[in-house]
Amino acid sequence: TGFLGEQIEEYVRDNYHFDAAFVKQHQPLGQSHAILQAREQVSGPSLIVFPDMVFEAPLDRLATLEADGAIFVKEVDDPRRFGIVMLDNGRATRLIEKPQAPENNLAIMGVYFVRDVQWLFQAIDRQMAEGIQTKGEYYLADAVQLMIDDGALFTTLPATVWEDCGTPDALLQTNRFLLARSETCPSATDSVVIPPVFIADSARVSGSVIGPDVSIGDNVVVENAIVRDSIVDAGATIESAMLTRSIVGRDAIVRGEPLRVNVGDSSDIDLRSDRENGASRG
Repeated sequence: TGFLGEQIEEYVRDNYHFDAAFVKQHQPLGQSHAILQAREQVSGPSLIVFPDMVFEAPLDRLATLEADGAIFVKEVDDPRRFGIVMLDNGRATRLIEKPQAPENNLAIMGVYFVRDVQWLFQAIDRQMAEGIQTKGEYYLADAVQLMIDDGALFTTLPATVWEDCGTPDALLQTNRFLLARSETCPSATDSVVIPPVFIADSARVSGSVIGPDVSIGDNVVVENAIVRDSIVDAGATIESAMLTRSIVGRDAIVRGEPLRVNVGDSSDIDLRSDRENGASRG
């Protein structure tokens, strides 16, 4: 974990019932460097999953995989934000991170399986010793490329679902995807709820129109507001506002009439006019 890593630790401990170990990445030097911090914690076959996505894939096929590793992929319209993998008769030959002129649309999702994680650690050691970076960071794709160059057999496995969360628009799309799968239909006091919507039990919503495609977290307060196609994180307050395609962070406060916002944690945004705030112009 890195910046705000304590939020991840808290969430995992509160919501999942398995033994979890956390390691710190004190400097943001990239994916490979982050994985290297777990060197003393893991051994043998390992599955590496980047956290900024929702995916479904045939993980059961790993049990019978006859290869040194696997790269999970999905065809996308524009792979420039991701990496791509080049294949030769099903064998991965070259990984290209965030290509500006991609040669195919087979995007690397950020899910890797390696049969011997120590081989990967050795490749990362070499990557860092030789300063092999992409755009100033140590990318995992470059370490896996070193393994492939040394003779490791990597194949690809297709994902059936891949919802990216790497940008605000992608996060909102993933929110829509998850809500569409939900069978719950929450209600709220003196409010209109247009499904699909998620409202945490501890949230307080009154005098508002919520939905469609809205997720409201724990202890959120929404009063006299219209909110659609948005994510409102835990502890936030929305008052007399109209939000659309917005993301409101933890403990943030939004007042007034914004049409679209992306508000960080603990922010306090007041978009009411001077007159509404009791001020006058001379």
